[in-house]
Amino acid sequence: MADPQQPHAPQSHAPSSPRREVVTGVPRGSRRRPPAHTPARSEISEQTTLGATYVRALMRSQLRAGVGALSVLALLVGTLPVLVALSRSASGPLVWVTLGLVAYPVMWLIARWYVTRAERNEADFTGLVMDPAEAPGTRHAPG
Repeated sequence: MADPQQPHAPQSHAPSSPRREVVTGVPRGSRRRPPAHTPARSEISEQTTLGATYVRALMRSQLRAGVGALSVLALLVGTLPVLVALSRSASGPLVWVTLGLVAYPVMWLIARWYVTRAERNEADFTGLVMDPAEAPGTRHAPG
């Protein structure tokens, strides 16, 4: 028995090409899944206690790096007058060599260490706050 709601298509005996269907939608690789946990970014933007703890931890680590760099710099600059006072006999060349060739490269190294440490602190904090699906290294090229 034939279904009266479906029209009967005429049967042809000629060979036909296979029927093609176009599938539209979002590719499987680009679908975003909701995070398994609440990202820390929302905790920070909503100013919750947990978000404040994250920000305090970042500030504490940045302060620790700054105090460490400042301490080493103060130690370096604080010992220069003592060095000059102890070497009064050879004060001319030793003072200029100390000030020109030793102090500035050491200060540059201290500054470089501080910048590297501060960037590492921020990268660690960003890694904590970002959703793993949004991490810069996890994007896949289409193909």
